Amino acid sequence: MTQQEITQRVLEEKVIAIVRGVETAQCIKVAEALYAGGIRLMEVPFNAKDPAGDETTAACIAALVEKYGETMLVGAGTVLNTRQVELTAKAGGSYIIAPNVDVDVIRRTVELGMVSMPGAMTPTEIMTAHQAGAGFVKLFPAANLGMDYVKAIRAPLSQVKLLAVGGVSEKNFAGFLKVGMVGAGVGGNLANKTWIENGEFDKITEVARQLVEIAKNA
Repeated sequence: MTQQEITQRVLEEKVIAIVRGVETAQCIKVAEALYAGGIRLMEVPFNAKDPAGDETTAACIAALVEKYGETMLVGAGTVLNTRQVELTAKAGGSYIIAPNVDVDVIRRTVELGMVSMPGAMTPTEIMTAHQAGAGFVKLFPAANLGMDYVKAIRAPLSQVKLLAVGGVSEKNFAGFLKVGMVGAGVGGNLANKTWIENGEFDKITEVARQLVEIAKNA
């Protein structure tokens, strides 16, 4: 799939489910629950505290890609170095999501045919990421910054495709889309750790449905 096609899918789907700290077998079950709810974009983050586990994260991405192919696009999150970019590309990932702006990470992502989604907060960070080749810029932490901040940022930077990440839920997602965000990454409010531990995958599916419905009506 080309970068243009991946970008188009993200713009159409609008919701990226962030599934953090879940082992591969459980991760597949979470993916099934998300898929049943209509989610077609998923992020599997690396663990910054455990660099030795990078291969395990990449293996999880590879397993999801093998199961879903292009029906669900999978990418890596919390990507802090080019090695993680390369592991994700080898696993068949479609995009690279980071909490920060690292020009080397952005450029390597683009070189390997994936879409870069670095995290930024200030106008300078947003434009640095955009100019380095980021397909999207993740405004983080979005809920803490608030809607007024988003509106203020969007006015002079309307050419940048911004994703809301951090504290996004089915309760505020529509508001973020209304003020000009092109989509959002949703973590703990969707792939809820307690629900996963208790096997309550139907709850994940239900919230997924709500988010997909909001995206469709945007």
